[in-house]
Amino acid sequence: MKIQWAGKTHVGKERSHNEDSLLALESENLFLVADGMGGHNSGEIASKIAIETISNFYRATSDDGEITWPFKMDKEKNYDENRLITGIKLSNLRIFEAASLESQYQGMGTTIVCFIYNNQEAFLGYVGDSRIYLFRDGELSQLTVDHSLLNDYLKTRDLTPEEIENFPHKNIIVRALGMKEMVEVDTTKITPKPDDYFLLCSDGLSDMINNDKIASLIPDFQNLEQGCDILIDAANDAGGKDNISVILIKFSEEDKTEGEF
Repeated sequence: MKIQWAGKTHVGKERSHNEDSLLALESENLFLVADGMGGHNSGEIASKIAIETISNFYRATSDDGEITWPFKMDKEKNYDENRLITGIKLSNLRIFEAASLESQYQGMGTTIVCFIYNNQEAFLGYVGDSRIYLFRDGELSQLTVDHSLLNDYLKTRDLTPEEIENFPHKNIIVRALGMKEMVEVDTTKITPKPDDYFLLCSDGLSDMINNDKIASLIPDFQNLEQGCDILIDAANDAGGKDNISVILIKFSEEDKTEGEF
């Protein structure tokens, strides 16, 4: 199928610098959003290490199918899932090592969401609270699960929408790249259909505008570049409290990949 994509990032209204990083590796149909965290600009370093490590791993394994992988394959998962998990685990290790060697990078980390399309299937890998959404047949669904303290809390008790909105530690994440030497990576698989939209975003978008608002905006997109602007503008209009990063991917019948940052 034809894949069209566009991506943009914005510092937001309250932050002095942007710690998010984006990547589109067209040769692999691979798309990444990373939301860095840490003082003294180290969040920006962590997010860049993540996307550079994953993209370099994909390039290396594409050029040399016999290259030795740094982690064992999970026999219950297929090649594409193992490749994605390995790239993310390797990026986690690189961030952890950098933080261990340089005192100014201590405590740095990043979330990651990855989307790759191969053999008519899309594979998603993620750590943290950045998200991937699917907009299909007029409905928006979240394909990832936030690795957050709020989500852990919701596993044990029910909260009203008002209680969720006012949860005091809403933005604390319990899993991120760089926090430990090893990381657990969640994956999922989905078969894209023509006219599907996939949205990868940092929480600078999802914390500012809810799912209903996102779903209401997508039908107005004239093209994906404008769609990115619409989403970022909506997040800024709602307060823009954090960096805002989005990648939009649209599928159609033709066989081609094209897009731009």
